Amino acid sequence: MLVERIEGKWIDCFAEVFRLCGVRPGEVAAVLSETQSRRVNVELAKLALQRLGARVFEVMLTTPPLAVPIPVRSTGSSDAIRGIGPVVASLSQAGFVADLTVEGLMHAPELPEILKGGARVLYVSNEHPEILERLMPQPADEEAVKSAMKRLRGARAMRVTSPHGTDLSVNLEGTRVGGVWGFTARSGTLSHWPGGIVLGFPARGSVNGTLVMAPGDVNLTFKRYLDAAVTLRVDDDYVTAIEGGGYDADLMRGYLDSWCEREGTRDAYAVSHVGWGLARGARWDALTFYDRRDCNATELRAFAGNFLFSTGANEVAGRHTLGHFDLPFRRCTVTLDGTAVVRDGMLVE
Repeated sequence: MLVERIEGKWIDCFAEVFRLCGVRPGEVAAVLSETQSRRVNVELAKLALQRLGARVFEVMLTTPPLAVPIPVRSTGSSDAIRGIGPVVASLSQAGFVADLTVEGLMHAPELPEILKGGARVLYVSNEHPEILERLMPQPADEEAVKSAMKRLRGARAMRVTSPHGTDLSVNLEGTRVGGVWGFTARSGTLSHWPGGIVLGFPARGSVNGTLVMAPGDVNLTFKRYLDAAVTLRVDDDYVTAIEGGGYDADLMRGYLDSWCEREGTRDAYAVSHVGWGLARGARWDALTFYDRRDCNATELRAFAGNFLFSTGANEVAGRHTLGHFDLPFRRCTVTLDGTAVVRDGMLVE
């Protein structure tokens, strides 16, 4: 296990990323944390903002009691604020917010109100600082992600194939497109570090086909490389079958079924978003080098050339659930209107 302590080089890293976010001397900057936040990152954020001359304050919330008896991971929907008005008001009045909550504010219900005030929000993923250091965003990353977003936004159909048997079709009409490059300098926006990903939230009834997870592909929610192949059958957005001889398929079915029983719908089995990774510095094999508590596995969503298929909440399709899987696939070919953007797991320039 890596040691969690303040290192000068990590203050430098945080300061550089915040500088890319446009933090300037005299600006009011908030650090949002909770009692279960990775404290070393909270302190690094405050020290970095002070180094840049910002006027810093921290809002530390008590991590709320569990709302459900099922482990909740990787939702991007922190419940730490719990609708507390003064917290939302203070964050919305800050020029910059460093989000150090465990899950992040990406899909939190309070985010629109915070952004409406003009705040720039950067979610620092719950990673050990060494991982954040390795995955420092660069100014050029913004243009790469924006270019991919433009291509995805302009396409009508996506098809994903692989030598293992994947053949998935996505109707992109009505898809909401997003992208993350690891920093944001524009008022009223959010990004997260690490970044390097483009994705789309398809409209209802847009996704059909077969996905085959090969050994070595990853279930990020479980922070686990698969030992045996798992086949997902997708009909009108919903995974209707999870097939496989190993216990990876059993684990996936068991987790999703728990949400279905809890919520009374099968939305945990439905498509959340699809996209591909653009971060050339991110590594597929990163999980082998870290203890589970050291990493949040955000890196594996973004490694260059992966096809990312995720199940769970999709506001565009009107589906809301806390059950969520991020599943990066290797060695896929991803085409937009017949033109490859990823070929055999490699980005097409």
